[in-house]
Amino acid sequence: MVQVMLVEDDPRLADLVTEYLAGYEFKVDVVSRGDEALARFKANPADIVVLDLMLPGLDGMEVSRQLREISEVPILVMTAREDSYDEVSLLEQGADDFINKPVQPRVLLARLRALLRRVASKGDPELLSFGALTIAISDRSVTWRGQPCLLSNTEYKLLLTLAEAAGTVLSRDALLRKMRGIEFDGMDRSIDNSISKLRRKFDDTDSEKIKTVWGEGYLFSPSAWN
Repeated sequence: MVQVMLVEDDPRLADLVTEYLAGYEFKVDVVSRGDEALARFKANPADIVVLDLMLPGLDGMEVSRQLREISEVPILVMTAREDSYDEVSLLEQGADDFINKPVQPRVLLARLRALLRRVASKGDPELLSFGALTIAISDRSVTWRGQPCLLSNTEYKLLLTLAEAAGTVLSRDALLRKMRGIEFDGMDRSIDNSISKLRRKFDDTDSEKIKTVWGEGYLFSPSAWN
């Protein structure tokens, strides 16, 4: 049975999530205050943490940062915000994934399972898995929603570079250095063109899977590949 620590101050939502997940072999330990979450985790470590962003005592972003200082436990943040800056900040503070409110229990379950699979795959350095996307480094194959996805050499290198740095903004200069060993001259549009091709192949019309962070670069969102 998977042990979940749910940090949520809305008792109705906490009860709903607890009851739903119990039917899928998840045992939920509910904490209603952010400033109590760290002590509870130390006393009763969980397999995964589901964390509300707006909490009494201590906000979810700070809870995530402090948890990450003591543990590599997967952290899924629930947020009512839809600002890409906040999403980047969450990932930088140690969160592994996030889900927007209002939360649908079946979507939450899918995200938890995907995150647990991703963490398990870290034991295999030749395999990266994000939801319905799998990258097998050993044979350079990519599977998307159960089907092989054919990519050019440049597209594969770009996808792999972004995926290996999931949750981190990479500038055009960083991408070119990693992929081709050259610096960005301010004019080269090859990265932008390849990003556009990847978005078309992965149905990313809203740029949710590969986000554009204006003035900084691109971010591979680990939560969007479902």
